[in-house]
Formats: sequence, C-alpha cells, structure tokens
Amino acid sequence: MAGELAHVPFDIETTGLGAADEVTVVGFGLDLGCRVFYQTGGRPHDGCESAVKDRADELVKVSAHRSEAVLLEAVSEFVAQRLRSDDVLLVAYNGETWRGGFDLPFLRTRFAAHDLQWPFEDVPYADLLPVVRDLFNTVVDGDDAADLDTAYEVLCDGAYDEFDPFEDSAEAVSAFEDGRFEDVVLHNVSDVFRTERLSMLAQRG
Repeated sequence: MAGELAHVPFDIETTGLGAADEVTVVGFGLDLGCRVFYQTGGRPHDGCESAVKDRADELVKVSAHRSEAVLLEAVSEFVAQRLRSDDVLLVAYNGETWRGGFDLPFLRTRFAAHDLQWPFEDVPYADLLPVVRDLFNTVVDGDDAADLDTAYEVLCDGAYDEFDPFEDSAEAVSAFEDGRFEDVVLHNVSDVFRTERLSMLAQRG
C-alpha cells in the first residue's frame, strides 16, 4: 500500500445481498470527518443529519436522496470532484479482492442496473482484508477473522462502537425497511471510521 497517498476509506449499506437489492448508504472518510449519502426509497425524512452529528460526535456531512438512482448520481459527482487525484487511494475492507469482495462488485451491478457510468474508473484502490491478514494475527477462537468488526475488535480500541446502533451489519437491512435512516447512517459512519483506523494501522505495519 502506498503510504504517500491520502487513504479514503469507504463502505456501503444495502437492502440485501442479491443482484436486485439496492444500495441504501454510501460513506467516505475524509481528512476532517465523513461524507455520507443515503436514500429514503421515496419516504419522508427529518432531522437525520443533525441527529447523526450529535450522536457521532464527529464532523459528518449527510445528504438524503429520494431513490437509489439519485444517490448513485450524487456519489458519481462526489467521486469526480474529490477522488480524481493522483494523491488519493480508495480503501475498503473486503470491498474487492481477487476472490471477490462485496462493496465494489455490488456497486458495479447497481450502476449498471441504472445505466450509469462507473465513476471509480482509474481511481486507485486497495483492499484492507488481505493486507490485515498478511500483517497481523487475526485468529480468534481458532478462526481467522474475516469481517471488519472482528478485525477491528482484535486490532483496535473500539472507539467507534459507542455510537453504532447495531450489533451486526445485517440489522441495517431491517432498519432501512423501518425507515430508521439515522441508525443506518450511524452504522455506516462507524464502519467508515473502523476502516480508516485499520488503514492507518496497516500503513504503520
């Protein structure tokens, strides 16, 4: 991993794992905090941004979008404005590896479903999962930690656990269905900051 590049951690939330499921939240870590895009599925929303800021105690900029397509268009604009730089490295945990990964393949499918151009073309990317496994011992109770939460628990201090409303990422699906957008966004912000901490640790390793 190139230590001279500014690492930009990112993470997504979805309605499920299938090809027809939708992206509900996309979050990026920035030097001064986090930039988060979420969709509402056409439902009303109120006060999510201020509530997230109050609970996260971090600089978080949040924007709501009425549909997945509008969310993805906003993400494309953000990538074009902020990530088109030789000094930026996009990083995720199990976002895309030679064995597959989740975030980037899922996003590609959804951009294609809306006939939208892939915005991450030529954006440098590194995945933290194989890096963390190569640099650190992540075995817990005989099993090698493969998920972000476990790797973070093993290697970091749990600093972002206190404002994550979920015990498991799967809860983000039902929370979105229930219209609890604040909780889904807070979980995403937590995972973005966890990814950032693991990225910093990997750079030191």
